[in-house]
Amino acid sequence: QVQLVESGGGLVQAGGSLSVSCAVSGNIFSINNMGWYRQAPGTQRELVAALTSAGRTDYADFVKGRFTISRDNANNTLHLQMNSLKPEDTAVYYCHADYYSGYWQDAWGQGTLVTVSS
Repeated sequence: QVQLVESGGGLVQAGGSLSVSCAVSGNIFSINNMGWYRQAPGTQRELVAALTSAGRTDYADFVKGRFTISRDNANNTLHLQMNSLKPEDTAVYYCHADYYSGYWQDAWGQGTLVTVSS
């Protein structure tokens, strides 16, 4: 099993910066890829940024150049640094990991709310 707990959400003005973190615990060595998703009210959950086990990063077009995903292996933490925030970035941000435990499974955190005011 893998457990994910997000932190760091909050309220920020447009143009500002915020960082959210995801504490990872459990069978960490079974994790393959990790990522951040977000879901705004009335919309589907969408991928924001991904980090593969090989260290490759991928970003949704709407955050490229503004957001940075990184992993702190020493502290078992996944980060998402968000700069130049826009009101349309307002959403609940979720940490995700896929891992192998007899078969491939998905782990999700409980989410952390990011609100960007105009």
